[in-house]
Amino acid sequence: MTEEDVKPARSAPPPMVDVTVAELLEDARLSVKLTRLAGESGLGRPIRHPRVQKSGLALAGHYYGVVPTRVQVLGETELSYLDTLTAEARGEAARGYFSLGLSLVVLTRRDEPPRAILQAAEATGTPLFMSEGRSSRTINALHSLLDEKLAPSTSLHGVLVDVFGIGLLLLGKSGIGKSECAVELVLRGHRLVADDVVRCEWRPPGMVFGAPADVLRHHVEVRGLGLLNIKDLFGVTAVRERKRIDMIVRLDEWDETKEYDRLGVDDEHYNILSTPIRLVTVPVRPGRDMGAMLEMAARNELLRRAGKHSARELLARLEENVAIAQEMAIDDQPESVVTAPVATKPPATPPPPNSSVAHPDARWADSERAQPTAKPYSSNESSAWIPAYRPKGGGQ
Repeated sequence: MTEEDVKPARSAPPPMVDVTVAELLEDARLSVKLTRLAGESGLGRPIRHPRVQKSGLALAGHYYGVVPTRVQVLGETELSYLDTLTAEARGEAARGYFSLGLSLVVLTRRDEPPRAILQAAEATGTPLFMSEGRSSRTINALHSLLDEKLAPSTSLHGVLVDVFGIGLLLLGKSGIGKSECAVELVLRGHRLVADDVVRCEWRPPGMVFGAPADVLRHHVEVRGLGLLNIKDLFGVTAVRERKRIDMIVRLDEWDETKEYDRLGVDDEHYNILSTPIRLVTVPVRPGRDMGAMLEMAARNELLRRAGKHSARELLARLEENVAIAQEMAIDDQPESVVTAPVATKPPATPPPPNSSVAHPDARWADSERAQPTAKPYSSNESSAWIPAYRPKGGGQ
């Protein structure tokens, strides 16, 4: 895994693929019936955008914003505008609209389409179809199918499991135990999505869904046991056809010299199809209950999505306690120490210029002056002369 894979920066959506008009209309998943009216020669034109466009103003000559590679829909409102025009103006509007090189135009009004529309579509080789449904139903059906066919996709080596509704994608080198973890999670009541090969597809507004390869669907490969059909062994509730990838768990062989995250405060991310997904690294060693570890990871992710971040909340409490302890330490000191101003000595006044202090006599240097000798203790001395320590038996 490169540094770019872990970088959590947001990036632009991955580029879409394209599909021809013929491939779109021949797909059995299209839930609305479309009947071709004209433009058979243009069935090979590409469609590169999953969203349908209704550009009624284009019939009035305003072509700004029209994207030819999007499916164009003309409904009752747009066609009723053409009915208000004269035959000459209607033909001019239709020719201008279809001269834009549109990939596909779908009419949603059930009655006979205007002749000018049919003639312009046939003349420009633009595929023209009639839908049996209303505009809203037709648009929803086209959106759903185009999202499937135009979605950017890739394949990863890993295992995808649905744990408590969280899609866990297990990554790691071959033989680390990804499939064994998946079987353990299925035994705990969770659902297998894909093993060995995970087909990833991007969906707006920035989600990645995982699905199994068609050949390996519902199967798990366990070393020593071979291929196991999870659906046959545990029933239909133990498998799932597709799941959004919410979290990535990288299984890493235990290494004493490697540093592992022990707090969980900082987040790592793994990029799939230019979409950052949270990544955690779990070391694997004999004796660790990996099923329990993965369940805890999924539960913690649920808490984080609910707004509870255990590690950060604990650190916040620790910082708060440290601040309170410092305040209490200040409060325990005497008030005179805390609040009393520090006394400062006034600046010394310089002595007069003719005084002996300003011009000391060298004969009276401090080193040559006679030093006072200690006086013996007597009972009538002032207390100022009493030494701090008196020997036992002295002073009589």
